[in-house]
Amino acid sequence: MTRAILKWGVLAVLVGMALYLIVALYAQREFVFAMLFLVLTASAVAVFVSKRLYAHRYIYPAVAGMGLFVIFPLMYTVGIGFTNYSASNLLSFERVQDNLLSRTYQSESARYNYDLYQTDAGYVVFLKSDAGDLISAPFELKDGQVPPIEVSPTATAPAGEPLAFRDIIKQRNALGELRLQTPDGRELSMASLRAFATIKPLYEKSGHDTLTNTRTGVTYFPNQDTGFYESADGDKLVPGWTVNAGFDNYKRVITDPSISGPFMQIFVWTLLFSVGTVVFTLVLGLLLANLLQWDQIRGKGFYRTMLILPYAVPAFISILVFKGLFNQNFGEINLVLENLFGIRPDWFSDPAMARSMILIVNTWLGYPYMMLLCMGLLQSIPRDLYEASAMDGAGPINNLMNITFPLILKPLAPLLIASFAFNFNNFVLIALLTGGAPDIIGASTPAGTTDLLVSYTYRIAFQDSGQNFGLAAAIATVIFLVVGALSLINLKLSKIKV
Repeated sequence: MTRAILKWGVLAVLVGMALYLIVALYAQREFVFAMLFLVLTASAVAVFVSKRLYAHRYIYPAVAGMGLFVIFPLMYTVGIGFTNYSASNLLSFERVQDNLLSRTYQSESARYNYDLYQTDAGYVVFLKSDAGDLISAPFELKDGQVPPIEVSPTATAPAGEPLAFRDIIKQRNALGELRLQTPDGRELSMASLRAFATIKPLYEKSGHDTLTNTRTGVTYFPNQDTGFYESADGDKLVPGWTVNAGFDNYKRVITDPSISGPFMQIFVWTLLFSVGTVVFTLVLGLLLANLLQWDQIRGKGFYRTMLILPYAVPAFISILVFKGLFNQNFGEINLVLENLFGIRPDWFSDPAMARSMILIVNTWLGYPYMMLLCMGLLQSIPRDLYEASAMDGAGPINNLMNITFPLILKPLAPLLIASFAFNFNNFVLIALLTGGAPDIIGASTPAGTTDLLVSYTYRIAFQDSGQNFGLAAAIATVIFLVVGALSLINLKLSKIKV
């Protein structure tokens, strides 16, 4: 009985905490996340309470984790790709409207110069203008929002000397929070260190969801297609709100020349980079693995250790070291090339040289992994095959092409596909080595000749002046589909069941 009470008590506490989180998310208008945690909570309760679902409780944590960290982010990214979500379209329509209606401006038509006096009853503001002077009731001057202080007409200034300008500067923060209420209902605030002026709302509602600028008289209408308040002349008010954009982001990738051109160029380079890296690392790793299998080589343990060292050093350190070595003016590589051949390649400013540098660095970083794989696979090949081949007079090249490579290719295929997928999204290499530079001329989005699709997407989402998350999500979705399709094709071609 006690065990049952404890069980249901713990379950009730956990469900209560989950419901509190769901309600809090809903109150913050995070409807998608509220729905996600509602589904997870309901499914967890069903699985752990129902006796018919008893067997599923052991696999439920893995399924829930996959849904939370894999499926949901993927679906959320795809969903963002169908919106205009960006730095200028982050808010909901209601919050945008509240933001615009809360804006004010200070009218220069009712402007008062002032002096600040310190009396026994407190501070007093003496407002001066041609239309008549005003004096405030005594108040305490302190930081933070304070209630409006009433001012009344006066014919004389307060007794004593006003505070010096340097004292006003010391109190400028508190004075900036001060609000003065005139007899005719106007509200004054500090317009400068020497003057107070009337505060007026910049926008006010003039109809159903329409706003009118009180200074210019221009009326702005909500455009639910673009997510902005727009005037009849096409002027937009920022910020805007998030609206459904349909396939516009995907169409831009295809039809906008300033995006489709750089996108296709980056896509081709990403494909060549991924394939080239796999080929170069495999060739170099297999060659070194074969050399280390040679019986006549002494000190194999030392060579294995030295050749594996690049794999043991953190990649970001190696990348930054190579960035210094390839420095066009002071790098050791250019110094050696200049002394030997009289050339100084522009590794970072010439697109072809920058891409070559990236392939060289990535081959250095990736060959130890391929070498280790090949060394293990070579151990599984029967030595009898090489002995029979030697009796037939075959050489090392024939053995490599007719025995070694065919026998290790099939078990290597899944690992090669994984290496291809990893390098297709190798963001760290590009970000640390070149940052995508040199830039592609004429692109309307941040795009470089050494950018991969993943770094191109990152720059659109976080480095573009508009931070176009919707377009970045659309490109990320395309990347997912491309990598998935290429991986599936490779698996089919290698006759591996999926």
